[in-house]
Amino acid sequence: MEDPPARSTQAFETEAIHAGEEPNLDPGGTGDLVSPIHLSSTFAMDEAGDPSHGYKYSRLGNPTREALDRRVATLSDAAHAMTFGSGMAAIATTCLTVLESGDHVVAFDGIYGGTKVLFDDYLAEHFDVSVEYVDATDVDAVADAVTPETALCWMESPTNPLLKLCDVEAIGEIADRHDAVLAVDNTFATPYFQHPLALGADVSVYSTTKYLNGHTDSIGGAVVTNDDGLADGIRFVQEYALGAMLAPFDCYLVLRGSKTLPLRMRQHEANATRVANYLTDHEKVTAVHYPGLESHPQHDLATRQMDGFGGVVSFEIDGGGAEARAFAESLDLFTLAVSLGSVESLIEHPASMSASYVPEAERLASGITDSLIRAPVGVESADDLIADLEAGLRHL
Repeated sequence: MEDPPARSTQAFETEAIHAGEEPNLDPGGTGDLVSPIHLSSTFAMDEAGDPSHGYKYSRLGNPTREALDRRVATLSDAAHAMTFGSGMAAIATTCLTVLESGDHVVAFDGIYGGTKVLFDDYLAEHFDVSVEYVDATDVDAVADAVTPETALCWMESPTNPLLKLCDVEAIGEIADRHDAVLAVDNTFATPYFQHPLALGADVSVYSTTKYLNGHTDSIGGAVVTNDDGLADGIRFVQEYALGAMLAPFDCYLVLRGSKTLPLRMRQHEANATRVANYLTDHEKVTAVHYPGLESHPQHDLATRQMDGFGGVVSFEIDGGGAEARAFAESLDLFTLAVSLGSVESLIEHPASMSASYVPEAERLASGITDSLIRAPVGVESADDLIADLEAGLRHL
């Protein structure tokens, strides 16, 4: 792993507003405080070959996207950031850059379902890539799974929807010893609450759809790294092989949304903590999963590895699938919907929604029971959110 760039001396809150959108006050500059949305698909050249302004075709480079890339890189303490048309595009491009036929992957058994589909139904089927899923809460399990063919360790921390954590620093040391790439999906924690590259990861990925944008109006993804060679490879696959970049208007939306990321994350966490404590004491709730609770089995790791505990709470009600669905459908402020990370509070029943395509035996083995509820907690009044949950639990 290469040395990271020097950290900006400015605070995260300052960089979230200014990084990538420094006004151009040079002669001919317009002084925009907000990055213009450059919708042009192609750019006029002053000479054949390489134009002096640096832009040829928006798939290969766009000023609005470059502004967002600079901001995401700055907030992630990374030398490089590339933004994509979706989180899955970011994940797939990273995998296609790193992996070759016959390679082996060690993956957290709690990874996002879309990533698991990519591994099992595409890379394994078409590229002869083998994947071993392990309980990465146990560092020894990861070490035991690594083989001479292991090229990639794919982790999430916290995971979706059970909020499990893995020790990124320890797993980074394992990956380094075996010349494997460690990639961490940092979507739940965001660069505000967790810094995978500083902990030893080679790559960190995000669904910008979630907290980085934060307003339920854009789908996107990002990859950050300090490895120059890896960044070059990812850019080549993104721009020339897949064309999987984020559109200029979506770049503008994420630039706008990311300015309030620190404010939102603090409120998400404060509300999630209130909700988690409320649910812990409720007689109709049998389990609560939230890293901020002392009862969470990896609370100490969360305290050491993260700067905050995030905004997602999952819990199990005293009942089966029918009761869980009825509860989720009965709420008013918590909107029944998939996704997470926006200002609105959402609610979902994973067994019948985001994990509905997973075979039942596999789903249950992973801990996604019929009674499990996932609640991405928004930034509304915590009192109003708790009142909404109380009304739903009362009618179970």
